[in-house]
Amino acid sequence: MKTEYEKFLNRIPDGWGFDRLKDIVTLRNKKTDESSIDNDYLELEDIESGTGKILNRRNTMETISAVTLFKKGDVLFGKLRPYLEKYYQAEFDGKCTGEILAFEPKGIASRFLFYCISSSWFIERSNMLAYGAKMPRVNWPTQLALFNLPLPPLSEQKIIAAYLNQSCEALDAAVAVKRSQLETLDNLKKSTIKKAVTIGLNAEVPMKSTKVDWIPKIPKHWHLKRVKDVLKFFNNIRIPLSAADRGSMTNKEYDYYGASGVIDKVDDYLFDGTYILIAEDGANLLTRSKPLSFLATGKFWVNNHAHILKPSSGGDDDFFVNLLESQDFSLFVTGAAQPKLTMENLGRFKLPVPGINEQKAIAAFIQGKEIEFRTLQKNIESQITTLLAYRKSLIHECVTGKRRITEEDVARVSKEAFN
Repeated sequence: MKTEYEKFLNRIPDGWGFDRLKDIVTLRNKKTDESSIDNDYLELEDIESGTGKILNRRNTMETISAVTLFKKGDVLFGKLRPYLEKYYQAEFDGKCTGEILAFEPKGIASRFLFYCISSSWFIERSNMLAYGAKMPRVNWPTQLALFNLPLPPLSEQKIIAAYLNQSCEALDAAVAVKRSQLETLDNLKKSTIKKAVTIGLNAEVPMKSTKVDWIPKIPKHWHLKRVKDVLKFFNNIRIPLSAADRGSMTNKEYDYYGASGVIDKVDDYLFDGTYILIAEDGANLLTRSKPLSFLATGKFWVNNHAHILKPSSGGDDDFFVNLLESQDFSLFVTGAAQPKLTMENLGRFKLPVPGINEQKAIAAFIQGKEIEFRTLQKNIESQITTLLAYRKSLIHECVTGKRRITEEDVARVSKEAFN
């Protein structure tokens, strides 16, 4: 072994060398400002962070500046905010924003270069050198171009790349399974809560028809009531504050709520207690990518994008927030460009309502179930974190020579993939 002269590596194997990035790649500089309907253009947001995969391809019909041309086999790297880990090995001839650098491999195998750029040492070194407080970037001529890459012989580069292809594919598949488990768990949680708040905890109780499409049957002893008959609105108290007004505040200690939760801190409050908030407008009314209904507690401020409600006659906050969250309001949402759930429409929405004691029992049941689901969720998330950390570590060890890879290793992981 011989001593390595860059700080980010300690040693490299015998037979390996180093070369500056600019000596083994050519930076693509050819640009075009011609608009095209072809979906062959990439912005930074089109590349998924930390995976080397693309999420989207677009055209350049609305692009106002010249774009860089790249070729299939080039390796792309996002120079803006390098901590976002935006890299991709091009699978097509295309174009990219100037915030993405396109490297044409010359003295290095394309796939090995891809793994070098995705390795933790390359990302960390890029982050260390990035300049600019709000929009940190690394530049090509004085920074990236001078990076020394550890270089095994070309034949070994290809072996390492083949091994990492198989290994990363298996790890990515395992992560995908875990993420699918999280989605299944979330759906199970939602269905468990919806069942509890719409038919109660006793499946044997007599049911009655409601003649309401979204709630065909409810327990016989429950009542079907409009939102405005069981919940009191406090919308008249809310006050929107501009970003400039909030920015000028010096003692910002109270939560400032919008349609989907806390969006800032402010120096005063409008509410003190526990209230139910539900979005009044925004795409989330239809997409439901975030909770639509949630509790706000303590002292806080609310803008005009969320309805504020409180149960009447001693109703249970936790029961009603879960009941509202479980409902589909899409038929009551108006507006195409900007979906809106007006106070009038929300007020006339009908809900299944049990007595207060049963509300509290259901709320306690849900609280217990949420603890169970949260424990399972954290366990799966921990497994995902472990898999992703191992993936990063594996790439780093292979491209730096800390783990030596042979053709037998490639054959082994290939065989494991088919078993």
